[in-house]
Parts: sequence; C-alpha cells; structure tokens
Amino acid sequence: MLTLQNPGAAETTMSSREIADLVEKRHDNVLRTVETLAARGAITLPQFEEVSSDGPGPRAIGQYRIGKRDSYVVVAQLSPEFTARLVDRWQELEAQAQALAVPQSFAAALRLAAEQQDVIDAQAAQLAAAAPALDFVERYADSTGTKSFRQVAKLLGVKEPEFRRFLHSQKIMYPLGGEWTPHAHHIDAGRFCVKAGTAQVSGHAYNAARFTPKGVTWIAGEWAKHQVALRQRAGAEVAA
Repeated sequence: MLTLQNPGAAETTMSSREIADLVEKRHDNVLRTVETLAARGAITLPQFEEVSSDGPGPRAIGQYRIGKRDSYVVVAQLSPEFTARLVDRWQELEAQAQALAVPQSFAAALRLAAEQQDVIDAQAAQLAAAAPALDFVERYADSTGTKSFRQVAKLLGVKEPEFRRFLHSQKIMYPLGGEWTPHAHHIDAGRFCVKAGTAQVSGHAYNAARFTPKGVTWIAGEWAKHQVALRQRAGAEVAA
C-alpha cells in the first residue's frame, strides 16, 4: 500500500519500495534507475533510509524517499504505461491528507480553499514542466554527445530568436564577442561545455558553447516552466 510521509511537511515523498510495487518491478531495479537518473542530472538524488523488513527476522532494507515530480521521471523511465496510475495514486493520497485538515472557522475554511487552489495550480505547472523533461530523458539519457544551440532550439520546437531572448532573460546565456556564452555557474553545474578552437580558413579563434546531455534535459524543463508562466499570465490578463 502506498503511503505519504509527513503529510504536513513542505514536500511529501513516496518510497522506492512503494514505487516498485506500483510498477510491478523488483526493488533493486528501481534503486538502480533512481541512481542512474540522479547521476545524469534528470532528478535530485533523494534521501536514503533504512527500514525494517516485513519478512521474518529482524532485517533492515534500504530505500529512497522520492518527491512527487521525480517520482514521475522514475516511473516514466521504468514503465511509462504506469504513469497514469501514479498520478491517480498521488491525487488520492493528497485528497486523504487534505481531508484530515478540517477547518474550525469560516476564515480557516477560506484559507484552506485558497491553499488548495494553489496546490492545484502548482500540480498543473509541475506536470506541464515535467512532460518535456521526461521525453528528453528517454531520448537522450544514453547519449554522451553534446548539442548546439540550434539543435536544442529545433528539438524544443522554438524559433531561435525567441530561444535566445529566453536564455538571455533567464541569465542562462549572454552575447560575448559575437558568440553566445553560458554564465559560469551553469558551466560549473555541468549543463554546458565550452570548446575552444580556431577556424581553418580565417584563423579566427572562437569559443563554442554546447549543451551537455544534462543541460538538454534541464533546459527542457526550464522552457516548459517558462511556457506555463506565459500561459498563466495571459489567462490573468484575459480575466482582468
């Protein structure tokens, strides 16, 4: 049975053992998938804990506590056909947790309604943001090559001028000497690599910035969140 840990905490989690039961996989396969995705930068390495075994005799079993968004990535990598089951189960568990918080006054009821709407909006944004990232994990997780700016723009289905404006406004890349250069902290995070070279014909020295496989996965999620924000802003303007 799936359970929520710390329903009142900032983030609820699901154990890797529970995910294994959900997708009908062996737990060791789930553990390897979690560690592989974390090494590739697709998810954050979750908290590890030891719990008592349900079997005979005292025995500790290790498991990860995985957040909601990352659980979608893990399940999509293991068994995409179970993603809908995971979404349904999260909604069921969160509805159970919310039912325990019965408001004691009209003001408290209003606050609860506002908080629930915020949760709904946040969940919709998380799902929209995670969807392209899941697709990129599937397509590029095993890749060791890098991608150019133009290749990534094409993969995202965005026009290059619009993509450049987004990268510049989000302080991801900036123009330098006629070339687009990543900000240093994104290079340090492993999202870009910069290769120095010299043009064979002109002898001009250049620095070519390219997205790493980790960077491709990351920018897919950032672009999706940007699109969600634009849609929400447009909806607010229409409502006003």
